[in-house]
Amino acid sequence: PSFGFLFDIDGVLVRGKTPIPAAKTAFRKLVNSQGQFLVPVVFVTNAGDCLRQKKADQLSHLLGVPISQDQVMMSHSPLRMFKRYHEKCVLVSGQGPLLDIAQDLGFCQPITIETLREKHPLLDVVDHDRRPNVLVWCPVNSITLFVIPVPIAVVLFGEPVRWETNLQLIIDVLLTSGYPGNPYCHENDPHIPVLACNMDLMWVAEAQSPRFGHGTFMVCLENIYKKITGKDLKYEALMGKPSKLTYQYAEYLIRAQAAERKWKQPIQTLYAVGGSAAVSQDDEIDNSWENELASAAAARCRSVLVCTGVYNPHTEVPLDTRESITETVFHGHRDFRFEPGLVEPDHIVPDVDAAVDLVFQLENFAP
Repeated sequence: PSFGFLFDIDGVLVRGKTPIPAAKTAFRKLVNSQGQFLVPVVFVTNAGDCLRQKKADQLSHLLGVPISQDQVMMSHSPLRMFKRYHEKCVLVSGQGPLLDIAQDLGFCQPITIETLREKHPLLDVVDHDRRPNVLVWCPVNSITLFVIPVPIAVVLFGEPVRWETNLQLIIDVLLTSGYPGNPYCHENDPHIPVLACNMDLMWVAEAQSPRFGHGTFMVCLENIYKKITGKDLKYEALMGKPSKLTYQYAEYLIRAQAAERKWKQPIQTLYAVGGSAAVSQDDEIDNSWENELASAAAARCRSVLVCTGVYNPHTEVPLDTRESITETVFHGHRDFRFEPGLVEPDHIVPDVDAAVDLVFQLENFAP
């Protein structure tokens, strides 16, 4: 094969935990009688609350075909390339087995918001029931019960459960250069690095309308930071669909599969099923990660939008898109530039089964 598939999961293969009927039908067409894939396939999800192996096991059960963890790309997978942070202490935010996820990615000294909260019990006071009963006061020269390393970066894996706690303590860390028990210092500019995974404003589950995603949490964090400091929150890196970094890393995984199967023909086309291709990112974002990847080999990436997710084919597009495009169409992150040619899909189909049929037809591929 001279092409590969990048499959979204939410809204393409499942809605919440409910399988979409077309998914099993589609994947029966993609494997041979031994269960081997006929073309390279990577599942690209913006989820970040579990390890790759768990997601691979879920997909195997859902689709009825064996999926390996090397075929799964979580929103945080590209963090494997940010080796300059792996030996340092980083503060991680999100939910799920955060320490296991961070360590699997290569981080040697991750600490959680909960650990920071236990160390500084006076900082999390929005929930009156969680406030300390007795005022805790520690003289400067006293010996504390336990010492944690100072975080030199913040990694946002995904939306947390207690937004107020995470927002408060992340702001504390940013405005004190990693020492949240200290007074704020507004001269801390630039603040310590922030690496964020999954910028989805909303995502689709069983509910009739989309739900808040990690992108909504990031909007809150960015606006709180700017309201306090008057300055924009800066990101060292943004990853997860539709960032350029994510698609470059996904292509790297596609090429690795082709090499493992000893397929000689180069991969010329990638089909992103379920979303748009990569969007342009502001130049101020640090792009040094590009040096970590081999140069891209695919000539093109085609987007195939399905109608089982957030996309609604019956939504009216305003007549004058120049005036209202950001409010009605583009829900991307603050640091991404809106380019209609990149957001507009190459193809729109009813579901993932129709997407597979379409790609086979376009590529003249007969399994």
